[in-house]
Amino acid sequence: MRTKICGITSYEDAMIAINAGADALGFVFYEKSPRYITIKEANSIIKRLPPFVEKVALFVNVDARTVNETSQAVGATLVQIHFDADPSFYAELQLPYIKVVRAQKQEDILNYSNEYRLVDAYCESYGGTGKRINLEWFKDVDCSKIILAGGLSPENVSEVGSYGFYGVDVSSAVEISHGKKDPLKVKEFIKNAQ
Repeated sequence: MRTKICGITSYEDAMIAINAGADALGFVFYEKSPRYITIKEANSIIKRLPPFVEKVALFVNVDARTVNETSQAVGATLVQIHFDADPSFYAELQLPYIKVVRAQKQEDILNYSNEYRLVDAYCESYGGTGKRINLEWFKDVDCSKIILAGGLSPENVSEVGSYGFYGVDVSSAVEISHGKKDPLKVKEFIKNAQ
């Protein structure tokens, strides 16, 4: 499974994730998040990163222009949209994007089933809460275009291997504190996911 380490706030943490084998890094441009990063901070990290690593810019409740301008300013390669938006919003985006399904019930995981998407457990706040989604929902479902998030940890990520997910996404379970990654947990998570 491919792995994304989300909530990157420092160059050191970015390189810890890359050196451990992460396929993608997530940068949170949502001011209410404890992992929020400014455009200037994100740009200073991303411009120093090695090639072949996906740089994902995460957005909540903003317009397409903000997504495009921020992504261009920081050097993102992919955007992650954590809110419901209409087709005209997506048509305006200048980078490839991933929609996020915040699943409240089993049927929700089938939303956008013909697209690559990130499926997370629903909660009132956005992202990084560590709430786990019900794995029973994925039995007999084609998970090859799903990136699973929510409640994954170094200790339990190997449990999802048999479902055939495209990838997994983690943030809070590999942290020492909000926005500060634990090198050992990052390495263990990626090793166990692979």
